[in-house]
Amino acid sequence: MQFSVHTAKTQLSKLIDAALRGEEVVIAKGSQPVVRLVPVPQRRNLIGALEGKVTVPEDLFEPMSEDELRLWEGN
Repeated sequence: MQFSVHTAKTQLSKLIDAALRGEEVVIAKGSQPVVRLVPVPQRRNLIGALEGKVTVPEDLFEPMSEDELRLWEGN
């Protein structure tokens, strides 16, 4: 569907809903199509997505040795 800029301004919520339903929404200046309204892909956060793929060392929260600390601090 193609709409004028004026219609797009006054009907933006409806045009967004149409785009989210998968309809093609094109906005034109005069008779020239200039932009297409498309939904932004939604990223899902999957809690536990890396479970079993990543291991955490047993000593992760233990203090560093003096040598490791010097390397970490760049000394």
